[in-house]
Amino acid sequence: MVELMSAAEEVLLELTTPTCDKGIGKVILTADSKDLISGVRVQPHSIWPDDRGYFLEVSRMGQGLIAAFPKDTTQVSAALSYPGTIKAFHFHRHQTDCWVPVQGMLQVALADLRKQSPTFGARNTFYLGALRPWQLLIPPGVAHGYKVVGPEPAFLVYVTDRFYDPQDEGRIPYNDPQIQYDWETQHK
Repeated sequence: MVELMSAAEEVLLELTTPTCDKGIGKVILTADSKDLISGVRVQPHSIWPDDRGYFLEVSRMGQGLIAAFPKDTTQVSAALSYPGTIKAFHFHRHQTDCWVPVQGMLQVALADLRKQSPTFGARNTFYLGALRPWQLLIPPGVAHGYKVVGPEPAFLVYVTDRFYDPQDEGRIPYNDPQIQYDWETQHK
């Protein structure tokens, strides 16, 4: 079960942009990787294909990574992005996201902005989507973004524990000189 922060813990969340070396951080290849940023969780999800296409159960309220999401403020949204698109970085002060890429492939980048976190300044990279069907839980204070990799658009469904609030969201440029995330193709 995922524990959400209490109101008292939310107030204490101090965020700052870390200074990182250029690169992509730790590439996460297993759901139980020891290199996961503190509070980030991944869980494979099942796809049931047949000759008509496939069926994917995005989530069940009260179960899995979103078990602790409150039913009265949980929101389900979706984004379609074209090949090569970079959408990064943004973060939330209070909101927890659960991402479920359902089409295409995403190179997902995370950076821990929480000064009190044991993984402050850590970066994780995930390759998620058709070839790695994982759900990704992103806690408050962890900057996140993605690049669509491959020849087809990517479709991302995401579940949040709060309704969208622009006051809760912060933005950092995709090419921030402190985070120094390398969006270039890594395996040339």
